[in-house]
Amino acid sequence: MVDLDKEIFGKITTKEIIGAFPVAIPDTKNLLEIELQNLTNKLDSQTKETLKKLLEEQKIAEKHVTSRPGAMALAQDKIKLFTEYSQKYIQTINKKLQS
Repeated sequence: MVDLDKEIFGKITTKEIIGAFPVAIPDTKNLLEIELQNLTNKLDSQTKETLKKLLEEQKIAEKHVTSRPGAMALAQDKIKLFTEYSQKYIQTINKKLQS
């Protein structure tokens, strides 16, 4: 069973990514862009331990969305957008951990 109200990217929930609404372009893309900016801004004040935890949580959230049974019937364009923004966030966290 999928937790549709699980926050998987900032305040964005599973149902917003795998559901029909909001539409992928421009609505979901705009939501993802705003959340990426918010999440990235918060990284500067985090400890390395917290960054590692955030990194692991984001990887789990990505798996949560992309490994659903029957995922081919879901909104593939939105799942692709989510994965793209999730990867940007993961890369940013990795850069912070390396600095």
